Amino acid sequence: MNTLFTVLLSALPLAAGWAVHVRWLTRCLHTARRDPLTGLRTRDGFTRRATALLKDPRAVVVLADVDKFKQINDTYGHAAGDALLKATADRLAHHVGRTGVAGRLGGDEFAAVLIDDHGTAADMLAVLHGVLARPVEGQDPRVRTTVSLGWVRAADFPGDDLSGLLRRADEAMYAAKQARTGTRRAGLGRLFVTLAGRRAGRTGARTDAPVVGVAA
Repeated sequence: MNTLFTVLLSALPLAAGWAVHVRWLTRCLHTARRDPLTGLRTRDGFTRRATALLKDPRAVVVLADVDKFKQINDTYGHAAGDALLKATADRLAHHVGRTGVAGRLGGDEFAAVLIDDHGTAADMLAVLHGVLARPVEGQDPRVRTTVSLGWVRAADFPGDDLSGLLRRADEAMYAAKQARTGTRRAGLGRLFVTLAGRRAGRTGARTDAPVVGVAA
């Protein structure tokens, strides 16, 4: 008995050390999946959570792109641009809530998946568009812009995975930006064809692609 007790006692430091190591690894993984500027999930972290949410038939995929972001950076400096991105991220995350997920895909492009409990996604996103256009607190009131939003109901395209739905939302967002309408839903109008997930106007897209689609 004494021998067993001695063995167990000697193993305690090793077990404690391993537990600390596991917590450290968990924190590192969490940090790797968070954007250091905005605190939102990075593409990898967003993809994991968003894919799980798409199992819900009420899921809506949103793509958001800050309008004239380069102009803000060039005019007011990168600190002002960073403040704008942080404010956009905070507002988007607040609007999506705990039942959804928001992520920064890179640069001034954000994505979200929200759960539309009452079938009012269009109204919710119209409100969000107004919220995202507010001036940034603590910054020059002129440091403001709009954000173009494209969105798609996952249930409208049951054969699409997250990548396909993001592509559709991207096309809708681009159409909203071109038309300056603020928001646009994929599947309800004329959108621009893409190749390999690249919308018209982006590297990799066909320049001779016909306009196809469905809605406005």
